[in-house]
Amino acid sequence: MYERELKGLLQGDPESLRRYGGSLTASDRALLPRVQQNPFLVVRAAGSLGFDLVALRREFAFPIEVKSSRSAAIHFSAASGRAAEQLEFHRSAVDRVGLLVLYAYRRLGLRATDPWRLFTPQAPPGRGRLEILRRRIPAIDMTRQGNAVLRWEDGLPLSRFFEVVAALVEPAGG
Repeated sequence: MYERELKGLLQGDPESLRRYGGSLTASDRALLPRVQQNPFLVVRAAGSLGFDLVALRREFAFPIEVKSSRSAAIHFSAASGRAAEQLEFHRSAVDRVGLLVLYAYRRLGLRATDPWRLFTPQAPPGRGRLEILRRRIPAIDMTRQGNAVLRWEDGLPLSRFFEVVAALVEPAGG
């Protein structure tokens, strides 16, 4: 369900951006016309171990896994280890081809704040714009037991992601 919401936002869908903008500060809301003018092409790619979405633009391509919860953290050790297995699959898939996988965490039940946070698995160093972007997106945290966990408050807000992408690809002052 939240895959569709994120798809609409990344695609610059006016109605999706309007609804999302209601939870943002005025300065963050001011970024949304840039998203509408420079959208991603987003394809739903749901599969058993595959990615939920793939977002494409001239400058970037991101496989995206979407997670949602009312909880402040999502532990990958839950659900019989399926999420941990999926994370390892995602890491190996993108490492081979030099892409950056994004984990989008939609926190449910929040009001008056950006409900989306982005994370990425630890990845080998890249170069260029993708490496600059990778350094801005928090890594998925690991517990002392070696289990992955998404801590919502540690993620990069989606509105900040839009801001960073725009800064990396738009001319200065544009």
